[in-house]
Amino acid sequence: MRIGLPRAETLQGGSLRTLLVTVLLSVLMFQLLRTVGLRAFSMASETYTSGTHSAAFVTCPNDTVAKDLARGIVEKKLAACVNIVPAIKSIYEWQGKIEEDSEVLLMIKTRSSKVPALAEYVRSNHPYEVAEVISLPIDQGNPPYLKWIGDTVPE
Repeated sequence: MRIGLPRAETLQGGSLRTLLVTVLLSVLMFQLLRTVGLRAFSMASETYTSGTHSAAFVTCPNDTVAKDLARGIVEKKLAACVNIVPAIKSIYEWQGKIEEDSEVLLMIKTRSSKVPALAEYVRSNHPYEVAEVISLPIDQGNPPYLKWIGDTVPE
């Protein structure tokens, strides 16, 4: 008894081509179908309500202030993660004059319900007279990442 593919001599030309194309497409499509399936399962098994979390932005005068604020924000559970983006250029009007400064940007991922406490923390610990604290609700994202934010930052 023999199990497996039939011998090439027993297949006609069209049948052999069909078999080879089928095997080739199956091999090539497996990874794509696996990836799509896993992504669909992940999205179906995790639920997220748009706007539950926010991305907040804070500008800082230098790396030292940025690192100190970022560490304090995470330690106080006001955010799950703070990215420090160096070397941004800000052009703005302040006290009637156009100013241009090098700054550092904090990108903060948190619960939307924590934004008022986050803003208060930044105002209390930031050297600027008027600290920038703005936030945007997160509409969509990677479900496991959004879950991690929720698990890390208490209500």
